[in-house]
Amino acid sequence: MSVLEVNQETFEAEVLSSDVPVLVDFNATWCGPCRMMKPVLEEIEESNPSFRIVAVDVDENDELAEDFEISSIPCLVAIKDGKEFGRRVGLVSKESILSLMEG
Repeated sequence: MSVLEVNQETFEAEVLSSDVPVLVDFNATWCGPCRMMKPVLEEIEESNPSFRIVAVDVDENDELAEDFEISSIPCLVAIKDGKEFGRRVGLVSKESILSLMEG
């Protein structure tokens, strides 16, 4: 299963109203580190049923990027019960992502 792409219209249903924690990957197609992180996120998504991972293209969803004050990508934002509980910016390790979601 690949990481679900969400946008302004689907964000509330898929992320804010989710009954499990969600890791939001803010990225862009032109971003090299974003592309490098994609396979890691897909691997985590497949092996961790306790949370979901979704992706938001900041170029196509600038309002969401602005709402979350995304100034650098990749930016991973952890959300539970509709509220942010952590974030990581830049190319980060699988271990760092997993520890963020445990937080």
